[in-house]
Amino acid sequence: MHEKIDQSEENCAEVINQLVEDEPGIVQVNLNPAEHQLSIDYDPAQIDPVRVDELSQAMTPLLSQRWEKCTLRLGRQGGRACESCALGLERRVGRLPGVQRVSASYMGGMLSIAFDGAQTNAQDITRHITQMGVDVRSSAAAETETAVPDTISLPSNRRQMWEWFSHNTEAIFTIITFVSMFAALFLNYQEAPAWLVVGLYGVAYIFGGYYGLKGGVESLRQRTIDVDLLMVLAAIGAALVGEFFEGAMLLFLFSLSNVLQDFAMDRTRHAIRALMQLRPSTARIMRGDREIELPIEEVNIGDLMIIKPGDRIALDGLVVAGESSMDQSAITGESIPVAKQNGDLIFAGAINQTGSLDVRVTKLAKDSTIARLIQMVEEARSEKAETQRFIDQAEQYYALGVIILTALFIVIPPTVLGVPFDDAFYKAMTILVAASPCAIVISTPATVLSAIGNGARRGVLFKGGIYVENAATIRVIAFDKTGTLTVGKPQVTDIHPLADVAEDELLALATAVESKSEHPLAQATIQAANSRGLVVPEVRSFNSVTGMGVRAEVDGRQVQIGSLRLFAGQQLAGFEMAQSVVAKYQDEGKTSVVVADGESETAAGRVLGVIAYADVIRPDASQVIADLRRRGIEHMVMLTGDHERVARHIAEAAGVDELFADLLPEDKVTAVKRIQEKYGPTIMVGDGVNDAPALAVADIGMAMGAAGTDVALETADIVLMGDDLKNIPYVIGLSKQTRRTLVVNLTFAISAIVVMLLLIIFRELPLPIAVLGHEGGTVLVSLNGMRLLRYRE
Repeated sequence: MHEKIDQSEENCAEVINQLVEDEPGIVQVNLNPAEHQLSIDYDPAQIDPVRVDELSQAMTPLLSQRWEKCTLRLGRQGGRACESCALGLERRVGRLPGVQRVSASYMGGMLSIAFDGAQTNAQDITRHITQMGVDVRSSAAAETETAVPDTISLPSNRRQMWEWFSHNTEAIFTIITFVSMFAALFLNYQEAPAWLVVGLYGVAYIFGGYYGLKGGVESLRQRTIDVDLLMVLAAIGAALVGEFFEGAMLLFLFSLSNVLQDFAMDRTRHAIRALMQLRPSTARIMRGDREIELPIEEVNIGDLMIIKPGDRIALDGLVVAGESSMDQSAITGESIPVAKQNGDLIFAGAINQTGSLDVRVTKLAKDSTIARLIQMVEEARSEKAETQRFIDQAEQYYALGVIILTALFIVIPPTVLGVPFDDAFYKAMTILVAASPCAIVISTPATVLSAIGNGARRGVLFKGGIYVENAATIRVIAFDKTGTLTVGKPQVTDIHPLADVAEDELLALATAVESKSEHPLAQATIQAANSRGLVVPEVRSFNSVTGMGVRAEVDGRQVQIGSLRLFAGQQLAGFEMAQSVVAKYQDEGKTSVVVADGESETAAGRVLGVIAYADVIRPDASQVIADLRRRGIEHMVMLTGDHERVARHIAEAAGVDELFADLLPEDKVTAVKRIQEKYGPTIMVGDGVNDAPALAVADIGMAMGAAGTDVALETADIVLMGDDLKNIPYVIGLSKQTRRTLVVNLTFAISAIVVMLLLIIFRELPLPIAVLGHEGGTVLVSLNGMRLLRYRE
């Protein structure tokens, strides 16, 4: 009944962050639960040391707690998914022993709980929740592909559409309501017996009002007033004044809009189902000398998994033999297949294309990348946007106000103005329908969940609706340099011959010597030679000089490659010229190695040339920076631990506005705080490893290329699974479009209520028109929000 994450300090850090996020002067909190240590860096000019001591006392007990998290799927509760019921559920679950944080959404269908594993466990929490009468099921991340999904598959053609409706009881009830209502209307015009007409209307009321009454009663049990209850009351009121058809029409349209709303929200859940279908239920494993099929739950870390062309990868692992190309677009969003060879990581859910691979399993099924993605998308559905949380809290007061207003229109006109009671009651029921906040309530979740689903399909994971909404307010982005604005690996940038050798010959000699080395510069040299298609000679007598370079015999020649220190004391022709070339490349922020012939019986030693390397800027970095400016980002900053001279070239090439260099990880935290104070809300973009503290302190932390990085998956608020800078403008664009859609939806919903109320009071707007306006508005804002499922840049 639960899906559990391994114990970690991440949930503890999340709680500590809540304690200090509104405290000015707190620079950094350093947490080490394993050693039971906690230190606080602060600015005494901004915060009193006494207050810091109070915060320390509040945080200290957290170190002894074993933080865990479980995610559960929620069944339907109350009417229209009853988000106000979700607030009540959060309060009740939050009072359970050991529970620290709860986030629930019936609209999203998810419940996320952070708790102290020393005081309770996921099974006990699940049992308590079940005893509360709440329908909960295990996380989809804990299920295999063969598991029955919590919702019926998305219809893709007419036949499937009919199957969807035929398996949806509320849809069947809606059809019965429609048929009974119009049959009663027709028979009434034909002067059929009254008992038959009333009986048919009764059938329409029973089938049309069943789910509304059921939801309303469930809401009352949660001490909340739900829109469903208001609709049922209005229908009963219409019947009391003899307007049976209007009441039946109200129930029919209300049921129909519920069915359409369920269908719309089912589309937003498609991201989770699509991720579930990416994961095979079995894997091909070697046991001794036999190849057998095993359920993925029975596969252990270290098992050898056999991958053949066309296979979908079942578990994360490390390639130990073979070469192939891998379509991992469903995980990272990369449209081009990625080459895989010995030593490369592969992710569950990717598709092997050409070759066969032997893969050593590195993660259990419950910990695989695809399982983590499913869990993160589920948790995001439970984390509500600020707008939605405000509406959920205000809904109760608004609903109570609607009931009071309706009561006033029932009582005051007959007693004060002499209006006939039936007319006053009819107008009051019309007001009750028109003023009900269905469209307002559904406008935000329909929009935000659609945006989350769109992002998940592209490999962009939002940790909650709040980040979808708030990314639109960002005006500043801080980039970590290495691996974000740059490729993250050294590449050969210059080949400078100093003797009578060609560039290709110099590079081939260097590659031959460095082919025996695992140093990153050696790998860059080999890659450069491969890209030029060079024939590399054989090498003998390889020798590594720690910290300085390497020596080897190539075609009878002693070749040395390394820093200037390697050649100290040697009499080499061209060495002074090599020194000047190295100095020139250093000024350009590049790392250089010198390639030289050693002395022999027939010739003196000489410098052959210099090869320069650099972590080069991504080809699309400047274009992405320009695109972000067009999307309203006013200031962009680069943070790096490199020397300023090295970093300045990258910053200027990328087109950022400001540079912070020579930073340690803790210095990046200080830099982000300074940027926030000077420019406002800030996104920090990094790889989620050495810049994890800076991601945590930023208003929104964004980790890029995080498919295989557990720290990034835990730390960042927005995770970009692929290593593609273009996803950053996509996130900003999607967030801004989400915010615009929210404004349109809420403006439309509120305006429709105001206009209908004015027409009812001053123009006698009839109940059927109010019903059409109310239900039509609800469906329209749902469909408008769903447009975000199709959002593209």
